[in-house]
Amino acid sequence: MSAQAERPLVLVVEDEAALVTLLGYHLEREGWRVAVARDGEAALLLAREERPDLILLDWMLPRLSGIEVCRQLRRDADTRTVPIVMLTARGEEGDKLRGLDAGADDYVIKPFSPAELMARLRAQLRRAAPAAAGQTLTFAELTLDPLTHRVRRLERDVHLGPTEFRLLRHLMQQPRRVFSREQLLDGVWGRDVYVEARTVDVHIRRLRQALNAGGAPDLLRTVRGAGYALDTAP
Repeated sequence: MSAQAERPLVLVVEDEAALVTLLGYHLEREGWRVAVARDGEAALLLAREERPDLILLDWMLPRLSGIEVCRQLRRDADTRTVPIVMLTARGEEGDKLRGLDAGADDYVIKPFSPAELMARLRAQLRRAAPAAAGQTLTFAELTLDPLTHRVRRLERDVHLGPTEFRLLRHLMQQPRRVFSREQLLDGVWGRDVYVEARTVDVHIRRLRQALNAGGAPDLLRTVRGAGYALDTAP
């Protein structure tokens, strides 16, 4: 897998521009990718669309408070397990308890030490990574083992190239969701790698041929004008 696609994505939810710049600097020094939301509603939208590996969440936000964002993320099956670290000026013990009770995994008080914050984020990513990395994915009669890189369908091995394997894993993580070509490029190839959108079509075609060998029903749904999804026939 490309190093770019392997880099964790951290969603920074913060409305103070100077702090966004500071956090972005330190996060990128760690080798992580950064997405930014400047209000609570944008945070929910980005979290569901981008599926970050970790969310760094301020409490006092426009439109929707960080506490309410945290609660809603924990109620959503797609974001329930994403680590959330609250970063806030609210330092009273009662505030910290409220944040943790709302579902935050850690609570850091401003002003903060960037080195300590990065260490806390690394710890959260380490805790989250083993389960995500080793979990066997299944959909219909298809299974993918990310540790052995083995794919099986209908009791037979499916032989895939590295890119097709990454593409299938990305689709299997959210079956039935329609991904645009741009979303697949970001998720599989990486945001900073220039690849033409039509490249996705080529690898989807190769993946479809491998999965459907022997006349098996097609599991890749093409949605005209929208993208692709792993899905069964209606």
